[in-house]
Amino acid sequence: MKKELIQNAPLNEQYYVATHQSGLKIYVYEKPSFSGAYAVFGTKYGSVDNSFRTDPAADFTVVPEGIAHFLEHKLFESEDGDAFARYAKTGASANAYTSFDRTCYLFSCSDHFEDSFEILLDFVQHPYFTQATVEKEQGIIGQEISMYDDSPDWVVLLNALSCMYHHNPVRINIAGTAQTIRKIDAELLYQCYRTFYNLKNMFIVVSGNVQVDRVLALCDQYLQDSPAVSVESMPYNEPYDVVNHYREQAMPVSIPQFIYALKMDTDGYLPLRTRTEIAMILAILVGQQSAFYNQLLNDGLINKSFGGSLFDGRNFATIMFSGESTDPKGVADRIKDMIVYAQTNGLDPEEFELIRRQFYGRYLMAFNSVENIGDALTDCACDGSGLFDEAAIFQSVTVEDLNHTLNECFDLNRDVLSVVKPIC
Repeated sequence: MKKELIQNAPLNEQYYVATHQSGLKIYVYEKPSFSGAYAVFGTKYGSVDNSFRTDPAADFTVVPEGIAHFLEHKLFESEDGDAFARYAKTGASANAYTSFDRTCYLFSCSDHFEDSFEILLDFVQHPYFTQATVEKEQGIIGQEISMYDDSPDWVVLLNALSCMYHHNPVRINIAGTAQTIRKIDAELLYQCYRTFYNLKNMFIVVSGNVQVDRVLALCDQYLQDSPAVSVESMPYNEPYDVVNHYREQAMPVSIPQFIYALKMDTDGYLPLRTRTEIAMILAILVGQQSAFYNQLLNDGLINKSFGGSLFDGRNFATIMFSGESTDPKGVADRIKDMIVYAQTNGLDPEEFELIRRQFYGRYLMAFNSVENIGDALTDCACDGSGLFDEAAIFQSVTVEDLNHTLNECFDLNRDVLSVVKPIC
C-alpha cells in the first residue's frame, strides 16, 4: 500500500495518507514522543442518509428515521459478546457516535495499541443482527430518545432546525422517534450496513505513538475487501427561505433558552476558508472579549452561557447564537442591530488581528493532543480538506476577507428564533 507524506516545514509537523485497494483512506499521524494512541474507524453515513439508491435505474429506498444511530449501537455486538468486553482486556477506552453526516467508532489507549486496533477493525467489519436483539435494542434506544426529548438543549436545537429547513433531513432527530425505530428490523440494518459500510465510503484515522508502516500492515491484514458501492442520496430541493421565523416550547426550565440562527446555502461542505472566517467573525462580534457580549451581560440580558457558533455539515450550514435569557426576543433584536452595524461599518482591524493570533495559537496548541489531531483528521476525511490548510488561512486572511464573508453569509432575512420557555 503506497503512502503519501504530507508535511508542513514551518510547523515541523507531518502525517501520512494511504489508500487501501478498496478505496478506503487511511490517515496516520506519528507522535513518537507521546505515550498514547487514538484511532477512528468511520463511515460517511449519518442520520441525514435515510433515502438512497445504489442503482441509478432503481427507485430510492426510504428507511426509518434513526437507523444510522441504531446501527451504531448494534455493531458492537457479536455472537461471542460485545466489543466493550474485548476492549476491557486491552485497557483501551472505546466509544462511538452518530452525527447528522457520519458514524465513527474510536478508542484511545496508553499501550496494547495493536490488540485494540485489531478489535476495532474486526467488529466494525462483522455485523451481527437478529430480530430478537433488534427488538431488545428498540427498548434501550427508546429510553435514550425519551431522555433527549426531555433535554432543553436538544429540543431548542431541533426546533430551530425544523423552523429553518423545509426538506433537509437535518431537521430530524438523529436517533429518530419511538415510532420510527419500531420499523427497524435485522434485514433493514443489514441493507444499510452493506450500502454505507463499504470500505470505499469509509476511513481510518490513527494518531499517537504508532508506526505508519505497522498501521498499514495491520490494515492490509484485517481489512476485508469488497465490491465498491456507489450511493446516491435522494435530492430534496431545499428552498431558499425558512419555514417559520419563530417557535417556542414550554419545558421545566428556570430561565428561557434560545437559539437565534441564520440559514445558509451549501452544496456539500462549506469550504474550510469560509468556516474559518465565520468562526473568526463570531469571535469578534460576540466572543467573551467583545464589547457586545459584555454590554448584554451588563444589561442582564444574557449570562455566560451565551455564544456564537457555526453549525454545519454535509449539505447544511447555519450560524447560531445561543444561550439563556429572560428576554430572548430582545437579545435577538440586539444581535440583528449589531450585525447590521458591523456590515455597514466593517470589523475593527485591531480586533481582527487579535482574534487571528488567538485562533492561530489555538490551532498550534491542538497538535499537543492525539485526540485533537485524530478528530481534526476525521473532519479532513469527511470534507476533503487538509490538516495544514488552516495554517495557510491564518497567514493570508485579511479583515477585508472577513467583511466580505460577513456581508455574504449573515443574511437576516433567513433568521429563526427558537425558544424553550418555563412552564407557566
